[in-house]
Amino acid sequence: MKEKLLDIKNRTSTFWRSKGKTQKTAIITSAVVGILALTAITYFMTRTDMAPLYKDLTPQETGQIKEVLDTRGIPSQITDNGTAILVPQETVDGLKVDLAAEGVPKSGSIDYGFFGERSGFGMTDNEFQIMKLDAMQTELANLVKSIEGVKDAQVMITMPQEGVFVRDAVQEASASIVLDTEPGYQFDQAQINSLYHLVSKSIPNLSTDNIVIMNQNFEYYDLANNQNSGNILNVGSQLELKKEIERDIQRQVQQMLGMMMGQNKVVVSVTTDIDFTQENREENLVEPVDPDNMEGIAISVERITETYTGSEGEAGGVTGAGEADVPAYIAGGANGSGDYEKMEERINNDVNRIRKEIVESPYKIRDMGIQVMVEPPVADDPLSMQNGTVDEIRQILGTIVRTSIDKQALAENPDMDIEDKVVVSVQTFNGKAQFEETSTPIITFWMYVVGGVLVVIILLLIFLLMRRKKEEEEEELIIEEEITRINIPDINNNAKESEGSARRKQLEKMAKEKPDEFAKLLRSWLSE
Repeated sequence: MKEKLLDIKNRTSTFWRSKGKTQKTAIITSAVVGILALTAITYFMTRTDMAPLYKDLTPQETGQIKEVLDTRGIPSQITDNGTAILVPQETVDGLKVDLAAEGVPKSGSIDYGFFGERSGFGMTDNEFQIMKLDAMQTELANLVKSIEGVKDAQVMITMPQEGVFVRDAVQEASASIVLDTEPGYQFDQAQINSLYHLVSKSIPNLSTDNIVIMNQNFEYYDLANNQNSGNILNVGSQLELKKEIERDIQRQVQQMLGMMMGQNKVVVSVTTDIDFTQENREENLVEPVDPDNMEGIAISVERITETYTGSEGEAGGVTGAGEADVPAYIAGGANGSGDYEKMEERINNDVNRIRKEIVESPYKIRDMGIQVMVEPPVADDPLSMQNGTVDEIRQILGTIVRTSIDKQALAENPDMDIEDKVVVSVQTFNGKAQFEETSTPIITFWMYVVGGVLVVIILLLIFLLMRRKKEEEEEELIIEEEITRINIPDINNNAKESEGSARRKQLEKMAKEKPDEFAKLLRSWLSE
């Protein structure tokens, strides 16, 4: 056995020494590529695709599910800081049905189904009240969690003690709710009001004034008072509206200058002076239809023309002396002739009658200021800021101020200097927070890396094989040239002897260093 091993070792070493440097490199590379390819194929063939079984779990629920899966021998992984559990993808649907049938996971909370499962004697009134309160809190939390934007909810209810006598005043309950909201989700006021009324109607003797709702970031959700919702003079509404206007302008300026200078190189502050005076008035105006000529439109025209030509008749009669007669009446006169003409025109003109009910804007921006701090492109070099950049920023901000301030306020104060409302400061920021960049490993990325490495290795192998083939062809040409040179006869015998000895040494050297080439040479001699 030992001799066989030594024989194999000698053959292997002889075979390895007989190969050239290119051949050795090709063999090693082929072996490495084969091992890597086999490893990659084994990994991808035996890898198990994991899929989430449950998400947003509590550590207690995750532990319960993990224990059941380990008992059944099902592989699992816990992710997201213990709030999610992964299982093989093909077993997800079946496990959900099986675990639901077994009642896993159990949250540990008491709901109204608890009383149906454990109804019986032996429970005191205090125990019943505590369980009832816990069940109410659980059911209300589940009701709130069903609302869009709420991931989880914690409810704490304080119920008053019932009085012994009927005449005792009925005390009110109170509730505190903490919401775990989804990142970036914003509740509007209608949703907040609905949430308050939902909680109020779920608990007896609970008014909306005794409810406090906040989220995980300690942001309170206040109920809008219906008595003040339509009154713009409410102080809280004025402050909220003022903050909203300033925040909106600040975001627009921050976004615009951030695209210009960089998001981390601009800080914007906006202050406003808002007039919340609201005016309702009614105007009844009468205006001519044609304001240039101050004339109305003719709705009816009447023209009368009278003409007369002829002689007068003689007057006759008795001079009046009685009570019914006209005194001093001329009894007679001379005859004569004359002309008579009368023209009369009646035009009824109408005018514009305008009735206006005007409700002034509930707020007007009387004054506004924008303060901007800009960091130079090179933080420690203020001269790196271009000369015209600050002027451009001032011009942009001036336009924003001019278009935001109420036009009537500008007309009342024509001497208002817009440039004084804008301040641009260029300096280095020393208080910026530094965050470490964390990279999340992705399985697909490694798949691409392995694939790319395999492609490169395959291309390298093809190149080495082509190069090896070319070198072998060149070596064959060299051997043929040597054979041709050996077969040339010489005239001088002494030269032949010296040439023969040199040829013998050359053949011995070739036999030691390149046995394959020496064998080819011998075969060519034998064939000749």
